[in-house]
Amino acid sequence: MTDETTSRRRLPAGVWALGFVSMFMDISSEMIHALLPVYMVAVLGTSAFTVGVIEGIAEATASITKIFSGAISDWLGRRKLLAALGYGVAALTKPIFPLAPSVEWLVLARFVDRIGKGIRGAPRDALVADIAPPELRGASFGLRQSLDTVGAFIGPLLAIGLMWLTADNFQAVFWFAVIPAFLSVGVILIAVREPERPSELRRVRMPLHRDELRRLGSSYWWVVAIAAVFTLARFSEAFLILRAQSIGLAPALVPIVLVVMSLAYALSAYPVGVLSDRINRFTLLVLGLALLLAADLVLASTGGIAALGAGVVLWGLHMGFTQGLLTTLVAETAPPELRGTAFGMFNLVSGLALLLASIIAGALWDVAGPEATFLAGAGFTAVAIVGLFSIRSRLGRRSCNGSPSR
Repeated sequence: MTDETTSRRRLPAGVWALGFVSMFMDISSEMIHALLPVYMVAVLGTSAFTVGVIEGIAEATASITKIFSGAISDWLGRRKLLAALGYGVAALTKPIFPLAPSVEWLVLARFVDRIGKGIRGAPRDALVADIAPPELRGASFGLRQSLDTVGAFIGPLLAIGLMWLTADNFQAVFWFAVIPAFLSVGVILIAVREPERPSELRRVRMPLHRDELRRLGSSYWWVVAIAAVFTLARFSEAFLILRAQSIGLAPALVPIVLVVMSLAYALSAYPVGVLSDRINRFTLLVLGLALLLAADLVLASTGGIAALGAGVVLWGLHMGFTQGLLTTLVAETAPPELRGTAFGMFNLVSGLALLLASIIAGALWDVAGPEATFLAGAGFTAVAIVGLFSIRSRLGRRSCNGSPSR
């Protein structure tokens, strides 16, 4: 029996349930997001710069909301209520997408949808950390990320099939996306049970007070710093879709880009999570950045479908090697009573970096073309790799030496 099989059997049911909650919501969201950039550019006539700004603002909105929802979950000492509220808000916004008559309505829908993501994100991640045994924390975050990403490739596949069946009827696909969103809400309400808060945990009255933020510790803040630089190198996946369109891929087939990326992501996230519970996490982070560097270089030079596919696979693998690992490091470096605040602050900084990265990417695309956009991403990635080596000693013994989890 493999280590992966053993870990899967030992993972709590709550971790699996939260993974399926994420999967259903991602099916819904990616059915829409796989088509939205093309719909905005080809149908509504917006520019790539506008797409970058909208994507950046949407993700930054989610990240800003996460800091408050995470802090509130620490103050309440409860996570599930806020997570369910966030999924509910996102589900209620899905019908706006097929009904939107203009870009302004799409921006509103995207904005409110991301508020829902912000409300649920930090409490959900803190809930995973609360449920997961310490020795299986990497595997738990890897599993949730894998199931989330399964949704991210099922969604675009459904979008492709429905676009073919409906003769490129964007609104029909957007309406179908409403169904899995409400399934997600049902699963979290029925199947997720929050563990009792340990009586020995300190009560947190003002999670965002500077004294509480100091309690997060230097190791945590270095993880946040790494994530910020890393995010500057990784702009929105909307530009992968636009890259596919730029080489002549038909609108109905453009979502295949997210299918391929998400498949690579889903297949790598859980094995990497299991591996991170056993070996040096610093090495895995560096490898993830190296994969992003390779992806940017391939996508900058691509002129055909095969090269595009290789670049997208590399992009998906870098996500699998880094995203679950970064959240695991947040869970391990933050005090248990401040995990909601820790995830919220982590996502706030990452979201602001993503806003900046997406705006830069959009501006470069409009001014100098897709090659310049991906070459700039490669440059930021190289800087991140150098920076990661320079602060290796500050990451702590667990991440650098692979010592047993606490």
